[in-house]
Amino acid sequence: MKNIILIGDGMADNPIEELLGKTPLEAANTPYMDKLASRGDLGLIRTVKPGFPPGSEIANMAILGLDPSIYYTGRAPIEAKSMGVALEEDDMAFRINLVTLTPRETGLIMEDYCAGHISSQESNELIDTLKDSLEQNPEIKLYHGIDYRHLMVIKGYSNSSSKGSLKTTPPHDIIGEYIEEYLPTDELLKRLIKDSFAVLNDHPVNRKRRRQGKREATAIWPWGEGKACTIPTLQEEYGISGAMISAVDLMKGLGMLRGMEIITVPGATGWIDTNYVGKGEAALDVLSRVDLVYVHVEAPDEASHAGLLREKIVAIEDFDCMVVGTILTGLEAQGLPCRVLFMPDHPTPIATRTHSSDPVPFVIYDNTNTKNNNWKFSEKYAKKTGLFIEEGYTILKRFLEL
Repeated sequence: MKNIILIGDGMADNPIEELLGKTPLEAANTPYMDKLASRGDLGLIRTVKPGFPPGSEIANMAILGLDPSIYYTGRAPIEAKSMGVALEEDDMAFRINLVTLTPRETGLIMEDYCAGHISSQESNELIDTLKDSLEQNPEIKLYHGIDYRHLMVIKGYSNSSSKGSLKTTPPHDIIGEYIEEYLPTDELLKRLIKDSFAVLNDHPVNRKRRRQGKREATAIWPWGEGKACTIPTLQEEYGISGAMISAVDLMKGLGMLRGMEIITVPGATGWIDTNYVGKGEAALDVLSRVDLVYVHVEAPDEASHAGLLREKIVAIEDFDCMVVGTILTGLEAQGLPCRVLFMPDHPTPIATRTHSSDPVPFVIYDNTNTKNNNWKFSEKYAKKTGLFIEEGYTILKRFLEL
């Protein structure tokens, strides 16, 4: 039996007035997901354990069968794994976004958490310049990531804040807000944000983006901090092999920690221009040599963070047609016995433009044991079925029928 997990990041949402009270999932045309919902088990699942932040790292750890209360040490260490950065015991890793901070009358606001979805080529130039400046402190190291997503490691880090334990804020949570009350509670991190603002202000990359009418990457923003983590592989825990298909370092890092093969798909991005069909075709190809493939698509989440309703609906429809549809059609042609789990990892409501910890709809479909219901894949139908999983990390064992 082959197993496929399909994740449309942030697809779940709340009813929206502009959609006449429908959610984006209800408004979108999703024939393939609806077909599988009618022929499989549809329900709701809580992927974000109470007491934990509603981040993609927590939700996807749960979907991969990991209890965050046991294994979670922070987001950045997972991304460090993907980047090949080995963390020592006294290292603290931070995810750093290249962000747009814009001056207003009384301070700086978080204009954009991703600097207008700046390209990797442009952002790498900016990170190289910041390395020359910030790495004059030998304890600080910066590492290139993808697009606006990068990594910083501070050796021998200790929180010097007089306010107590370190606290940082994800930049996508404070879009349009003055940053002062959301700055890290550590003076070193505050200074690094300030220093990066000074360094990047008139950088050639930003001057060019200014002329093009694009948002500039005016500073770094550290968050998602954590120490090195150790996680059992799928082989160790379940006796199966796996592969991860994603454009983002977080998911690649989780896959690597789980002992999964990382599949690189040309043209795969974290935005709505990603190579959806390529991801679906890669999943079908890799199934010939592994037991489980995990396909992650970031686009709906990114559209939600940007408050772009039309783009979110398009991303959901493209996920359905070009990822779910490609895989379902391929499986039917091959005649392989297979189980499919598809779901959002967490909701990202357009109204708030950030993640929530509400339960999300899921479907488990087994092509050797199909059902016959008149369901559609949506939050409303999932609630109607009465199937609810409280502990999200139990879904993988349930899916594998172990």
